Amino acid sequence: MHIGKVQTEKEKCVEQLLLTEYNRYFRLAMSFVHNEEDAGDIVQNGAYKAVKGSGSLRSTEYAATWLYRIMLNEIFRFGKEPKHISLEDVEETGYEERYEDLDLRRALDQLSREDKAVVELKFFEDMKLEQIAEILQENVNTVKSRLYRAMKKLRVHLEE
Repeated sequence: MHIGKVQTEKEKCVEQLLLTEYNRYFRLAMSFVHNEEDAGDIVQNGAYKAVKGSGSLRSTEYAATWLYRIMLNEIFRFGKEPKHISLEDVEETGYEERYEDLDLRRALDQLSREDKAVVELKFFEDMKLEQIAEILQENVNTVKSRLYRAMKKLRVHLEE
């Protein structure tokens, strides 16, 4: 006789997404905290909350968006100021391909976390504005405004 909890379809879906998309969540967290241990903690906490709360997921078709929202909430909750890193740190962690230009990284760190999230999801995760709006629970026009404002700020920072 098997004693234990039977996994629901939602739990299976969430766990599968966590396994297949872990690197994306980790990269997203790294882009905010610039520290592998902190990024790992963020993703681990997000994964725990996702699995624990998978019963509240309305439908498995929304699981990917729901998981990104959880991860972003964990990143925002982390609450640490972004750390500026040296070139040695980038080479040591192997994330130089993520930010080939340290000036761009520093400019991104100057953005508000909400504006940075829009830029990260749009350009580094290749998401459509509609997907970003769902994840951030904002109107598409608000996301477009955030993206426009963020790009303008990035341009100013990079020109300095």
